[in-house]
Amino acid sequence: MKRRNACQRLGALALMSAVPAAFAQDAAAFPDKPVRIVVPFAAGNTLDTALRQVAEEFRENTGHPLLIDNKPGGGGLIAAQHVMAAPPNGYTLLLANTSMFTINPHTFAKLPYDPDKSFRPVTNFLGASMVLAVNNSVPANDVKEFVAWAKARPGKVSFASFTMGNSSHFAGVILNQRAGIDMLHVPFNGTPTAVTSLIGGQVDAAFLPLLAVKPQVDAGKVKVLAVTSPKRSPLMPQIATFAEQGYPDLEIYIWAAIAAPAGTPDAVINRLNTEFVKILKSADLKEKWRAWTSRPCRRHRRSSPASRMPTRSAGPRR
Repeated sequence: MKRRNACQRLGALALMSAVPAAFAQDAAAFPDKPVRIVVPFAAGNTLDTALRQVAEEFRENTGHPLLIDNKPGGGGLIAAQHVMAAPPNGYTLLLANTSMFTINPHTFAKLPYDPDKSFRPVTNFLGASMVLAVNNSVPANDVKEFVAWAKARPGKVSFASFTMGNSSHFAGVILNQRAGIDMLHVPFNGTPTAVTSLIGGQVDAAFLPLLAVKPQVDAGKVKVLAVTSPKRSPLMPQIATFAEQGYPDLEIYIWAAIAAPAGTPDAVINRLNTEFVKILKSADLKEKWRAWTSRPCRRHRRSSPASRMPTRSAGPRR
């Protein structure tokens, strides 16, 4: 199967055709009731938290709420199927992520949706790096020390991911392969439970979003050994990247994009895109996300596909 990165998929979906003038006029009043966005993971996840911040501004700008509907499970399949079955009128959206559009096509023998045909893109949402965090009892302060410790305990060192079959899972698999270690994977149903288990010592290590771990690092509850971004994070400039520590393959981002069911008219896609991009470019949101998110993508144009994501990135960079 030919691999295509996330933004190539989004770009292929973003070519728009003309819509009837009558519908364009109706879309000028869109939205005139609450808009629901289905999220493929439990509440409290980093992306879920970020989306709730966007929802506050959406209500202020449009006068209608953006309702967050968490439907975790199945690597995003439950959420995807729910949105596919919704009327293509712009009032039910999907927060698509790395797993759903770029990993699932290569890990499921058969998907109930087609990443290229089942959805239309509204906009890229954000991208963020992950970190390798460890419990304070782990006697390691960098990746080299961690690998040496894990090698001495084959099959006994555990690492958490925030769900099965996504970037945080495969980051651990890649480290196992490249470092020649044998960590045990322990999947959780969301980032908050993974963080709690890491703090409590139920797992030794975890690949998690940087922002989700930083409060625990600041409180001295966990340690971070490396970041998956190509450069050090402004939030943790003292922490070296995996590339700096000899593992260039562990340059990984998680990303999210907002999508609508296939068949949603161009006028509605355009209206949603305009509203979300305005919010994502707002000064308040930029300040909140300045150190850990990617720049919101440019507005989709009728004559061109969406901006391509860099091959290794989970979202467009500044």
